[in-house]
Amino acid sequence: MILKWIFDRLASTMGLLILWPILLLVAIMIRVKMPGGPVIFKQKRVGQDGKLFTMYKFRSMTDSHSGSSVSVAGESRITPLGAKLRKYKLDELPELWNVLKGDMSFVGPRPDVPGYADKLEGRDRNILKLKPGITGPASLKYRDEEELLAKIENPQKYNDEVIYPDKIKINLYYLEHYSFLKDIQMIICTVLGKKMKYGGEII
Repeated sequence: MILKWIFDRLASTMGLLILWPILLLVAIMIRVKMPGGPVIFKQKRVGQDGKLFTMYKFRSMTDSHSGSSVSVAGESRITPLGAKLRKYKLDELPELWNVLKGDMSFVGPRPDVPGYADKLEGRDRNILKLKPGITGPASLKYRDEEELLAKIENPQKYNDEVIYPDKIKINLYYLEHYSFLKDIQMIICTVLGKKMKYGGEII
């Protein structure tokens, strides 16, 4: 995966250099529209080989929120500005720093909070060989996950029993059928909001 390593370093550097005005603008908007809390949301996530790292995102929720790790569209802890940032994935731009540092990759499984990925067993633990990604096949398939969960009576249970096991299956396929060209296709589909064929399904 040497091409992946080189691409991550070069693309994250270029991304930060080119997108810094947008990063600055979003930071100012959060400070003005969401006062009383930090601009950057920091949280420990499970990374490669099960090691914890600090992931950075723009804050999209009220500073005093508490509750489930599963986010649902329309819930009160997500602010109006935060909802827009999440819709257009702008809240994830600070993760470019995680990619540059080597904690994450552009493509891979989304980094989980402790209690999920670190509890994997058997063959499923092979997913931890991968660096977490800003996007990936599971992210593309469940790009509307928050809207989907908003329609479910018990979002946490549905996530744990349906969505998360399916993500594991997709991410194992990604590990076992890795393709750099598919990585590039996933990045393009993420940016353009397009779908693609992957692993025998449309994601």
